[in-house]
Amino acid sequence: MKRNSLITAAALLAAAGAVAACAPDVGGGGSTAGGSTASASAAPANNAGGNNASNCTNTISKKNLPVVTFWGWYPNMQLVVDNFNKQNNEVQVCWTNVGQGGDEYDKFQTAISAGSGAPDVIMIEADRIPTFQIQKALVDIKNYGFDAVKANYSDGAWKDVSIGGAVYGVPVDGGPMAMIYRKDIFDKYKITPPKTWAEYEQAAQKVKDAGGPLFGDLGANVPAVMMALQIQKGANPYTYDPARPESIGIKLNDQASKDVLDYWGNLAKKGLVGKQDQFTPEYIAGVVNGKYATYISAAWAPGYLTGAGVGKGKDTGKFAVAPLPQWDSANPVQVNWGGSAFSVTSQAKNPELAAKAAYGLYADEESLTDGWTNQIIFPLNLKALNDPKFVDLKVAFFDGQQANKEVYVPAANAYKGMTYAPFGQYYYDAMTKQVSAMIQGSVTGAEAADRLQEDVVGYAKEQGFTVQ
Repeated sequence: MKRNSLITAAALLAAAGAVAACAPDVGGGGSTAGGSTASASAAPANNAGGNNASNCTNTISKKNLPVVTFWGWYPNMQLVVDNFNKQNNEVQVCWTNVGQGGDEYDKFQTAISAGSGAPDVIMIEADRIPTFQIQKALVDIKNYGFDAVKANYSDGAWKDVSIGGAVYGVPVDGGPMAMIYRKDIFDKYKITPPKTWAEYEQAAQKVKDAGGPLFGDLGANVPAVMMALQIQKGANPYTYDPARPESIGIKLNDQASKDVLDYWGNLAKKGLVGKQDQFTPEYIAGVVNGKYATYISAAWAPGYLTGAGVGKGKDTGKFAVAPLPQWDSANPVQVNWGGSAFSVTSQAKNPELAAKAAYGLYADEESLTDGWTNQIIFPLNLKALNDPKFVDLKVAFFDGQQANKEVYVPAANAYKGMTYAPFGQYYYDAMTKQVSAMIQGSVTGAEAADRLQEDVVGYAKEQGFTVQ
């Protein structure tokens, strides 16, 4: 199949599947599925953008320097851009907020199709990078100063923004996963944080037998969580190399994937976990009222929950966090949910200057500190991850627990990264459909995995991919 057919397919996917990312994205898997900026949505400042530097949200003071245009939606982006411009004497950044997540992706897709109108640098969730890369909309920045900043991020963080040997973004924030739990429920039923998923099920059964609440929740609308737990057990959903854009490996029904789906399906069948979609008023009300003993989520969750009203009033000080339970305690695997990057677009006037801006934005101490102070984002820059102020932080949501030191930083450091598909949104939607069927009891986990494999492979072939 010709490459143009694949590009067309990716364009349609980007347009049709661009669900907002940094508000709770019930279909996607990035930092918007309740991700890193879920608690900090910002409305578009205007619809200007692209390579037009005449209508910036920020004020550029060094007017004699070349300007790089930038789209991004973090709530403190004004501070981030001002800090970069203040400290840089080679290039200035003109920032515009054209919307967050899907709103921005729609505008970017329009610019890609038109061949103009895109910014020099754009904020993209890591799992969306392949969708735009296959359309040749992003630049490999490996030859534009990568070696100078490589040591600022872990290998896992770089892998999430890389395809093959090329690098298509600068990591900014991520979502190392963990288990948030209610201390009052654990104390009441004499439960210690489970270290394995087998122990998790045992604890859930103990609480149920004693007449306690649900131990957790299996929401069909968070497919990225299921994917992460399958990867934790050893699954490798996709293999993809941009050098062979017409070919992709898809393995969604291997034994590890089936085992994880069967595990969660059985928990739901036994009534040990709930079946409520997450990021809904009903779910949040359940969290506030102690309906769930645990919440399997990512490092951005404290910010999201606080913004949603959790951890206040009668449930203040009742939450703690523990490492994510493991499938094999002898071979622990850390996984991630969410995360964003700054990418250079193929419409950049000067890719080298654009890369300099992408590398430098959100890399200074003041911006990083402002970003994590209230757990709004979980930074991936090692200057922050190794900063004693961040590591030793006593997190108010967790009643003063040093959550970063005990849980999130070790998880981030051990994360190895993963390979995303160029049609990730279709996969997330298909996973949601199958998990929903499994929750309702119409299929087993293994059957859901087989149906998912058939669905996604069929779709990939329809779009012109050769499936390995």
